[in-house]
Amino acid sequence: MSDPVTAGQLAERISAGIEALGQQPAQHPIGRYVSFLQLLTQWNKTYNLTGVRDPEQMVLYLVLDSLAVLPYLRGDHGLDVGTGAGVPGLILALARPDMRWVLLDSRQKKTRFITQAIMELRLPNVETVRARVEEYRPAVLFTTVITRAFGSLGKFYESTKHLIEPEGILLAMKGGDVAGEIEELKEAKDAPDFVQIHKLDVPGVEKDRCLVEMGIAKM
Repeated sequence: MSDPVTAGQLAERISAGIEALGQQPAQHPIGRYVSFLQLLTQWNKTYNLTGVRDPEQMVLYLVLDSLAVLPYLRGDHGLDVGTGAGVPGLILALARPDMRWVLLDSRQKKTRFITQAIMELRLPNVETVRARVEEYRPAVLFTTVITRAFGSLGKFYESTKHLIEPEGILLAMKGGDVAGEIEELKEAKDAPDFVQIHKLDVPGVEKDRCLVEMGIAKM
């Protein structure tokens, strides 16, 4: 783009996208989503936190892609595994202030940014943890564990199943073609008791998106 996108323009595009998702813009802190994108853009110049740099693409692939999973969150205690630049965790924490969130990443530059974002966005419901997920042992388990970029479904399940409550869920944000990963997951010795695929229609995103839900069936 030749001209910089203003905060007002970003807010308008986010608002339109939220409406296209079937959600109510008035129920979202749109100004704080914009503040997050501005802070991320500033840090990205030095720390290369995300490959998504165009403001319009950030609206689509960072904000709206995250908000598309809101209907599938469970309970009041969420964990974002491999949060990177805080996606989807920070966006979901802004959208759901009633949920407590932990944003986990093993890379220092990522957790430094998250810590700064928590402070600047005034997010009392979020904490950041620098650790490998396999070694993470929280005092309280989670009702929702989500990831956007962690690798295969099998690896995600194996690495995070110890973190969910008995009735909690694991959510993996993926591209549209997950059939091979699903088959591998089901054939594993220690497979989840249920797997469900939810198609995500993210306005403006041409690539297929889906959310894979996994968990332990209720007894």
